[in-house]
Formats: sequence, structure tokens, C-alpha cells
Amino acid sequence: QVQLVESGGGLVQPGGSLRLSCVATGDIFSMYTMGWYRQAPGKQRDLVATITSASITNYGDSVKGRFAISRDNVKNTVYLQMNSLKPEDTAVYYCRAQRSLGPVTYGPYWGQGTQVTVSS
Repeated sequence: QVQLVESGGGLVQPGGSLRLSCVATGDIFSMYTMGWYRQAPGKQRDLVATITSASITNYGDSVKGRFAISRDNVKNTVYLQMNSLKPEDTAVYYCRAQRSLGPVTYGPYWGQGTQVTVSS
């Protein structure tokens, strides 16, 4: 079992930046693929970015070139640096953890979410 706690959300003006953090406890963090997803009111939860245990990254099309995901395996933390924020980035942002060991999948585990609001 993995517990995830996000932080760093808030209100920011268009064009601004925020950095989200997600601290994981309960298992070997370095073995997990970590991800950020977001959900706006009335919409489905969408991929923002993922980072594998080998630090291979993947991004949703709408955030490529503006957001960057990274991880610190000593601090058991995954980050999402968000730049050039737009009003359409407004959503609750969730941290996700999952790993596979042969045929066995652990997770996905989700955090409670952190609100990001982009507005002038």
C-alpha cells in the first residue's frame, strides 16, 4: 500500500507558474511509475504527465513544452513544474503511483488531490 499526499496548488494568474509536490510513503518509491492527472468540473480525469522508475517521461498533448515532471527518490517525492499556465489548466490535480512486478500490478494508488486555479 502506498499513501500519496499532494501539495502546492493554489490560485495563479494566467502566464504564471506553480510547482506541485507529491510525497509517497509505504513502499519502495523508486520502483513506481509516478504520474500527475487532472480533473476539471464535469470532465473526465486526464493524463498530465508520468515518469517511470527509469525517469522516462511522458506528457499529455495540452501541456507539452509548458509542464515538467521530475522525481527525487531520496525524498520520495514527485514534482510537477507548471509554467505558462492557462485558464484551461484549472482543475484538481491528482498524484498517482503504480508498479508491476512480473504479472502482479500494485496500484494504482491516488492522492487526495490539490486544486489549481488559473484566473486573473
